Amino acid sequence: MALFMKTGIVTAGSNFPVAFTLVYVVGFIAAVTIGSIAWYNSKRPPGWENIDRPDFIPPVNNKNS
Repeated sequence: MALFMKTGIVTAGSNFPVAFTLVYVVGFIAAVTIGSIAWYNSKRPPGWENIDRPDFIPPVNNKNS
């Protein structure tokens, strides 16, 4: 470890944990958003056939439906 400290490979006060956490938080939010859009644009499960799509979900033309 002392060798790494002398060469500068390990630096104190690195922003890696903050950046690493930020990437995961942004990724999670993006996954939830994209998943929600995909779910709202998919065929409705039983009992949800007549539920309206929210206004903020963009329509997607699906040739298979």
